[in-house]
Amino acid sequence: MATAAKPGDNRKINLIGLERTDYKGNVSTLCAGCGHDSISAQIMTAAFDLSLKPHTIIKMSGIGCSSKSPAYFLSRSHGFNALHGRMPSVVTGATLANRSLEAIAVSGDGDTGSIGFSQYKHLLRRNVPMVYIIENNGVYGLTKGQFSATADQGQKLKYAGLNELPPIDLCAEAILSGCGFVARSFSGDAKQVRELLKAAMSYHGTAVVDIISPCVTFNNHDESTKSYAYGKAHEEPIHDITFIKQYEEITVDYEPGTVQVVKMHDGPTIRLKKLDRDYDPTSKMAALQLLEGAHEKQEFVTGLLYINEGRPTLPELQHLPSTPLAKLSPDQLRPGEDKLREIMATFM
Repeated sequence: MATAAKPGDNRKINLIGLERTDYKGNVSTLCAGCGHDSISAQIMTAAFDLSLKPHTIIKMSGIGCSSKSPAYFLSRSHGFNALHGRMPSVVTGATLANRSLEAIAVSGDGDTGSIGFSQYKHLLRRNVPMVYIIENNGVYGLTKGQFSATADQGQKLKYAGLNELPPIDLCAEAILSGCGFVARSFSGDAKQVRELLKAAMSYHGTAVVDIISPCVTFNNHDESTKSYAYGKAHEEPIHDITFIKQYEEITVDYEPGTVQVVKMHDGPTIRLKKLDRDYDPTSKMAALQLLEGAHEKQEFVTGLLYINEGRPTLPELQHLPSTPLAKLSPDQLRPGEDKLREIMATFM
């Protein structure tokens, strides 16, 4: 248990009395320099800054290097490592059974874009309340570097040869499937990753954050758009993002017309400071045009691509009670004889 801060104590404590170290996990066994570890560090920082209660968080994953990541953060939280590509089904069941849990899922480009692609699409159309982090490196690192569905067309790998197929854009697929929070970032851009994660963790619905995370072992050559060097040289943020918690005072330090403020569910705010382009993240068509244009020009755009809070979540669509199903008594869950007759009559 964390101890309360004492007078003269310089430790940084959040609103629920925890230190950042209370959000750590096990020591990583990933390759040294792996972008996934950078993402784990920002998940810990974001959860600490937001004062999330670790025991109310459920960490979900599938199979792959990326899906090992939940072991490396929030050791006090619940967790479930599902089958390859099947994590969306498991997290859907978990959040319906206990809507008091906050789901943070980590997947990869293979786990999401190949074997789990249909599950990913249906999760998005159902608007399951969760944070869906994609650690995207364009290869199957756990099985020695084959191309994934997000690999660049024309990319060459030492052992896999030439990729002749066009890549799947998981952000575009999310927008087309009705996801209301879609963002892309680069694991080497710590501030942007952290602020996007804070916003995603505060979003009311499915929040997808696709993070390009270089595989230092199989896919870190300069020609790859998933490499560290390419990301550093070609990243084009569409805005400077700052997440502002509800209890913080919002101060004005910018010229009118250069900042867009997006107020989120229950009060938090995202402040988007425009950089070199005029872009509206609340427009679905603008988001899709941006992604298509970036693909044609081989640009690497990052930031909050699209946000819309107009859709109800799956628990709301199912009219679930505010009390989690897992906490209801058997008598409350079991319909009576009269109710069963009424239900059966609807099938006559």
